[in-house]
Amino acid sequence: WDPYPFILLNLVLSCLAAIQAPIILMSQNRQAQRDRIRAEYDYRVNVKAEKEIEQIKTQLNRIERKIN
Repeated sequence: WDPYPFILLNLVLSCLAAIQAPIILMSQNRQAQRDRIRAEYDYRVNVKAEKEIEQIKTQLNRIERKIN
C-alpha cells in the first residue's frame, strides 16, 4: 500500500476521471452531429455546383455549334 496522501490522490483522480468521461463523450457526440450537418451541407453545395457546371458546359457547346 502507498502512504496516506497518495491513496487519497488516487481516489480523487479516479473520481475526477469518472465524472469527466461522460461529459467528454457528450461533447464528442455533439461534435459528430455538427460534422454530419456540415457534411450534408457540403454535399448539397457540391451537387448544386455540379448542376451549374453542366449548364455552363451545355451553353458553351451551343455557342461552339453556332460559331462552327
